[in-house]
Amino acid sequence: MPSTISASLRARYARIASNPARLVVMFTPRYALNLMFLSVTFQPRGDPNSSHPSSIAMHVTTLRRKSANANNTAWKAFKVGSDSSIQPLSHPLTDFLTNRWTTLMEELPPSVRLLAVSKGHSASTIRSVASFGQQAFGESRLQEALEKQKLLSDLNLQWHFIGHLQKNKVRAVVKTFSVIHSVDSLSLAQRVSRIAVEEGCCPNVLLQIKLRVDPSKGGMERGDLISIWPELQTLPALRITGLMTMAPFGLRVDERQSLFTECRTLADKLKLPECSMGMSGDWHEAVAAGSTLLRLGSAIFGPRLMSRT
Repeated sequence: MPSTISASLRARYARIASNPARLVVMFTPRYALNLMFLSVTFQPRGDPNSSHPSSIAMHVTTLRRKSANANNTAWKAFKVGSDSSIQPLSHPLTDFLTNRWTTLMEELPPSVRLLAVSKGHSASTIRSVASFGQQAFGESRLQEALEKQKLLSDLNLQWHFIGHLQKNKVRAVVKTFSVIHSVDSLSLAQRVSRIAVEEGCCPNVLLQIKLRVDPSKGGMERGDLISIWPELQTLPALRITGLMTMAPFGLRVDERQSLFTECRTLADKLKLPECSMGMSGDWHEAVAAGSTLLRLGSAIFGPRLMSRT
């Protein structure tokens, strides 16, 4: 749920609240993965016969996936002020995030780490998830990430760059991210290495590979990676720890499983411990194939709220 309600809704609620009424609303907000049922009761303002103060009460029930039981319930109350504004007194967002993050952590084996893909989510939301113990966060848009890093500089977080890495952004990424998931060519690896030397740092790097035809995604072909592997190993200030891959849209479960298994096999051949593979829609197959790092966004946060910048 958002932290504020639009001006048009505030005005509408205030008008309704001026008269005795009861309104029941059922809808699926665009910002929620799960269904939410809202029962909104309006008390007339200043009614001396009312047993409750002038208020709007929202009963919010979240139905979690894999369960038909409405077992995740939160109450949200709003007070109608003299200026007809509605101010939230409580908020279900923290409980929503806690439940999703905790459920995921309970399902993951000890060998798998969770990278919370926070692109498109606010710094305050990241702070909430960090309070549960989550330390690794993934971002793909540099400017958005830099703003969040500044706001969250008091926290001990590990920032992973997971988007396409443009050559003119390499220096800023090397300086501000400890892990880079998207080095997809020898020339880019050489550039990252050179700038890392200049900046006096040694980022962890995952090499992005493409194991199936997919025009929408980048990455090195398997044969190309094997042929340049000796040269990649000689690059200074570059700690190559593993491989990253993504499954094309439209693959069956068994096809995704096969793709992830190939990535794990190739990483083992190159004696690389890490495999960054598996997102919100296919992480079960990735874990079964040997993923060590899951990139999960909507599975934790729900759909992104922030506009693209």
